[in-house]
Amino acid sequence: MAEPGATAGQESPGAPAGHEPPGATAGHESPAPPAWVLLRGLTRDSRHWGAFLPLFERAVAPARVIALDLPGNGVRHRDASPMRVEAMAEAARAELARHGAGAPVRLLAMSLGAMVATAWAAAHPHEVDALVLINTSLRPFSPWWQRLRPSSYARLLRIAMAGADATSAERAVLASTSRRTSPDALLADWSAWRRATPVAPANALRQLVAAARFRAPPHAPVGRVLLLASERDALVDPRCSQRLAAQWRCPILCHPDAGHDLTLDDAPWVAERAAAFGAGAA
Repeated sequence: MAEPGATAGQESPGAPAGHEPPGATAGHESPAPPAWVLLRGLTRDSRHWGAFLPLFERAVAPARVIALDLPGNGVRHRDASPMRVEAMAEAARAELARHGAGAPVRLLAMSLGAMVATAWAAAHPHEVDALVLINTSLRPFSPWWQRLRPSSYARLLRIAMAGADATSAERAVLASTSRRTSPDALLADWSAWRRATPVAPANALRQLVAAARFRAPPHAPVGRVLLLASERDALVDPRCSQRLAAQWRCPILCHPDAGHDLTLDDAPWVAERAAAFGAGAA
């Protein structure tokens, strides 16, 4: 089991050729660093970044941090979720354009969001400076029973079909995704969000279908990719990230104690490593 910060696979590459770090050019104003775009997973929205978001903003300042909601989730809960990850990526690109952020950007994403980030980078590599993918699982590199552990199927279906009240549903989500032991305040927030902007059962199922159908490219879509994985992920087997790192020949860092929602269980760990990688130091 890897210790926090342990690296498997290749060392991460440095900054792209010809890219000068801020302050490197004497007598010239430093260019603004690329913005970071954050994408969440299945039925989650930008509010679910929680305390990680302000922590990460401080870690990567002065770069902008823009957390987007995918169609069907959060502020876009009335929209129909696309049934293809590639269409989700195009929707995210269109939403980013409304924020006025220019390319290239750096994408930090988890789970389904990591699939969207991969599709984005594969279709528009010139727009993506770096990828940080958290606890993702991609066809065709891992078998289906590792990409989504069978022990979670029944619970996820109950949540997706809204068979429980908001608090019960969010308690089930927390039990599946986190190793935290004091969830009361968190559950209150999540339950309130679920009641205010509910994800339609049809959209939850469409997102599941999109995730199941997505097939990743055989090679890393951009030159700078970092994978972060949780050894105690109850939803996705960490071997999925390990196989992806081997296939794409990119670095991977494994956390020994966190669950699937790594940014919830250890936000400082993720913020520090992602910021360092973005700066070319990871």
